[in-house]
Amino acid sequence: MKKTALVSALCLTALAGCAGPTGAATGSTTAKTDARTTARTNAATGAAGTAGAALGSAAIAWKTCTGLTGPDGKPAAPDPTLQCGTLAVPLDYSRPGGRRIDLALIRVKATGDRLGSLVFNFGGPGGSGVDTLAMAARAFAALGTRYDLVSFDPRGVERSAGVRCGGDVEAILNATDGAGGDKAVRRFVAACRKDSGKVLPHVGTVDAARDMDRIRAALGDAKLNYFGLSYGTQLGAVYATHFPKNTGRIVLDAAYDPSGTFADRAVIQATGFATSFAAFAEDCVAKGCDLGQDPAAVKKTVETFVDGLRDKPLKVGKRTLTHALGQLGVITPLYAKATWPALEQAVAAAVKGDGAMLLALADTYTGRRADGTYATMLTSMQAITCADTSERPTPAQAAAINRKIKKIFPVLATNGTVPPCAHWPVPGDNAAKRIDATGSAPIMVVGAKGDPATPYRWAVSLTARLRTGSLLTYEGEGHGAYLSGSACVAQHVNTYLLTGKLPPRDTSCPAA
Repeated sequence: MKKTALVSALCLTALAGCAGPTGAATGSTTAKTDARTTARTNAATGAAGTAGAALGSAAIAWKTCTGLTGPDGKPAAPDPTLQCGTLAVPLDYSRPGGRRIDLALIRVKATGDRLGSLVFNFGGPGGSGVDTLAMAARAFAALGTRYDLVSFDPRGVERSAGVRCGGDVEAILNATDGAGGDKAVRRFVAACRKDSGKVLPHVGTVDAARDMDRIRAALGDAKLNYFGLSYGTQLGAVYATHFPKNTGRIVLDAAYDPSGTFADRAVIQATGFATSFAAFAEDCVAKGCDLGQDPAAVKKTVETFVDGLRDKPLKVGKRTLTHALGQLGVITPLYAKATWPALEQAVAAAVKGDGAMLLALADTYTGRRADGTYATMLTSMQAITCADTSERPTPAQAAAINRKIKKIFPVLATNGTVPPCAHWPVPGDNAAKRIDATGSAPIMVVGAKGDPATPYRWAVSLTARLRTGSLLTYEGEGHGAYLSGSACVAQHVNTYLLTGKLPPRDTSCPAA
């Protein structure tokens, strides 16, 4: 059994939990698509802003949350500090009087003198903001003294008309490469069309930004105060581009720049993960490493084990640690330096025949719950990814990109993978690539030098593209600087969100 075709396609650039894969389109086709998209966007944005402004705070009926998922993947106990509600929005903004969908929201009310609401998107695309804020609210307690902390499941995600594609995600994760993988992807796409066909054309990031303006108005806020992480930085940048006069204090941490080709982004991310893995290997050896006596030996141990899963997957109880899941198990703990020890322990155990820990790490990425069911993370990611680009790589282009990745970071390499968005039933567009935020309030962009998933160069380039961007640099490791443990980063971000004061230009914080 070899690598799953769907996960192979997504892994090329979606491992960040942020970026969607794109391929090379001809200039003429892209220009025509962008022209049509811009016209539709301008009309729909105006309608959304007008309608949103009239909503008022009564549009959301808040009540005690139910049905939340805890960090262990099991149902969470009721928490009286959490309030949940829904907001009806148009499915198709070009037809505001047509079918509506309900966006699921969550709120933690301010504990002190309230400034307003602070809306979060924690990444994805496809992550549940409702479940994540329920688990992470304490980490943002300093901001919760003055703000109502608010998040939501974006359209196409979980409770907000979540994209569902049949009930057997495990089968997709265990699908093979080549003709077998292509057949599995076709079945998957057919299931997406059957279960979520009416939603698929309307799950792109521009529509999610329109939803955020509806949320802002429904919360009773004149301006949107926003904290976006990973993919959430793209969503925030798109919002500021389409609604610049409605922007308040916006922080974009673990910044992602959606410009460039699919190949460019895949190579940049592979380089980021390779750099972070090298730092992990050095740290592991310095502390006494079970994977090797020097960084080169650690690298060889991990690469050899993961590659061996192609032909000899590892049984873990009634389940199987496939090559794709092994890749995810290795990549996931690279996101934060605090989880590097878990990577050492998981691979060391797997080499000895016990793949349980590595499989559990992969499950945190795929959204597998304790009862064996899955959140919509993977299906939502696929749908949003394909909606946000008109590009569809050919098999030859995907193979060429994979050859580059194999030279940079072999752990991410695939064999005969099906191209991203292959056979997808809905054509995407490039509206979510247009970012400039002309006329918006100042935007704080935060980038970590050791971020594997959204490498630092994207923080630099996104800041340059945002006419009002200001960059804060973190010299340490990890995907996302605010929660890295850096008191310096936390102080600057909190000061900006609570007072509106930005740090001096080119401010840098040392590694924690």
